[in-house]
Amino acid sequence: MEAKIEFIRGLSEKVLPDVRLTRSRDGSTGTATFVFKNPNILDKRMTKEGEVTGMYLIDEEGILETRNVNAKFINGKPEAIESIYIMKSPEAWDRFIRFMERYGETNGLVFTKAN
Repeated sequence: MEAKIEFIRGLSEKVLPDVRLTRSRDGSTGTATFVFKNPNILDKRMTKEGEVTGMYLIDEEGILETRNVNAKFINGKPEAIESIYIMKSPEAWDRFIRFMERYGETNGLVFTKAN
């Protein structure tokens, strides 16, 4: 199974996100902020597919999900989707990183560490 991201269950998002990670100093918690610029979910034709109920990170281990999904508007038009996934334990962080490694492999993404 390939790793994928969905906003509507059963409908994979084709636009690749910019993902920014932060982690607490002791490593116990972390946050991943996803920004999708002009994602296909904002296409008017997608409204018939259903409503956005969250962001679902799906891979062979299962599903990680967050309800923290917001649209960004410029001049009244939706331009981006921003979603925040919070990891509340070192185990949750490790699970998220495993998903991102699979998602990166599937989509040819690379990790760039901040300075």
